[in-house]
Amino acid sequence: MYDYSIIINSSTDLTEELKEELDLVLAPLKFTIEGKEYINYLDYNSLDVKEFYKLLRDGKIATTSQLNVSEYIDIIEKEFKKGKDVLILAFSSALSGTYNSARIAVEAFEDHKQKVYLVDTKAASLGEGLIAYLAGLKRKEGYTIEELYKYIEDIKLNVAHWFTVDDLMFLKRGGRVGGASAIIGSLLSIKPVLHVDIEGRLIPMAKVRGRKKALQSLVDKVSETHDSNLPKDVFISHGDDLEAALTIKEKIEALNLGLEVKLINYIGPVIGAHSGPGTIAVFFFATQR
Repeated sequence: MYDYSIIINSSTDLTEELKEELDLVLAPLKFTIEGKEYINYLDYNSLDVKEFYKLLRDGKIATTSQLNVSEYIDIIEKEFKKGKDVLILAFSSALSGTYNSARIAVEAFEDHKQKVYLVDTKAASLGEGLIAYLAGLKRKEGYTIEELYKYIEDIKLNVAHWFTVDDLMFLKRGGRVGGASAIIGSLLSIKPVLHVDIEGRLIPMAKVRGRKKALQSLVDKVSETHDSNLPKDVFISHGDDLEAALTIKEKIEALNLGLEVKLINYIGPVIGAHSGPGTIAVFFFATQR
């Protein structure tokens, strides 16, 4: 159908249905829990996502692993054999070594007659997913691989990521907050508000008292920073708390800014291992991250 393929990671947290609809190629990441390794497919057929969050709530610890160079080489070669050029949209290099594996793999094909382009999205979860979604739509509109590569590079830093976590201890394990801070925060019901910056790093931006205020702060960020000249699509991801995600959707639509929540989906295991149950995140196009 197209003369080039778009390769995404499972850290996009897109649905399997949307991946199929947009004809995207998945390069999945892996996670380990209770000593068993699973693949983070978008339909969660390796381990049901609700079961994954149940295990986290029961105190089980999940770890994740990046894609390696040979896995990327295999995926690129498979697309080349179909006669396709390749555009890779990679998980933020500041959060995973996956981008670096892709970069080394791409260098192996620098003299190949077919083209391969690589984008460090500087994004994660449905922020990365929103970039992939837009890429799929633009390809449908007829963008060439060169045009799409430039477009994504130009717009990726306008994809805002704002989120809050329900349990600071998950961020503490990932080195995002100090141990004492996490314990005190949990005792005082302090909820951090974080975002992903222009380097693709996870940055704490504020601390608020209580879940309700934390959720409202996400809506406030949409209201304050959205760019009316950019696409109106909004994505929301959640760590097994659909009710909170639907509350955010209602509040965003009540702003009457013409924004449309196009997708609400789970935060998959690769991201969820580090953010934990109850995380709520909103992604939209802003004047800047």
